[in-house]
Amino acid sequence: MQFVLPTLLLAATVSFALGIALPLIRVERLFVFADEPSLLGIVSGLWTEGDAALAIVIALFSLIFPAMKLCVLHLAAYGGASGRVRIPGWFRALANWSMLDVVLVSLVIFAAKTSGLATAFTKPGLWFFAASAVLTAVASGLAKRQGR
Repeated sequence: MQFVLPTLLLAATVSFALGIALPLIRVERLFVFADEPSLLGIVSGLWTEGDAALAIVIALFSLIFPAMKLCVLHLAAYGGASGRVRIPGWFRALANWSMLDVVLVSLVIFAAKTSGLATAFTKPGLWFFAASAVLTAVASGLAKRQGR
């Protein structure tokens, strides 16, 4: 049972890395033009096009907060230098935003499919990102139950 939390965290970390680097969706417009943006590509594209505020918000909730969450869980799972690290209270607030990106991408896919102007399909990045969010939530619950 002592290897469950580290295994979950390893799977969540790998899923997170793949989820932000691989394409999230494929959007086809007019059967000719197609885009397959990754999360990192979306953030950098927004930044370079002058939408800095939106790029910062998406980077915070999609990249920085989940990465911080994984780091805190890794510290709790492996004990840190002192042998025991407790999960801070502010960490629980991050858990409320875990699936925000998955919901937003789902809304984009729904909007594209119902508009009639474009079609959208999920790509592996979305599934890895969703898996990361779920695995991180399970690992967080397990760490909390173990008193970390």
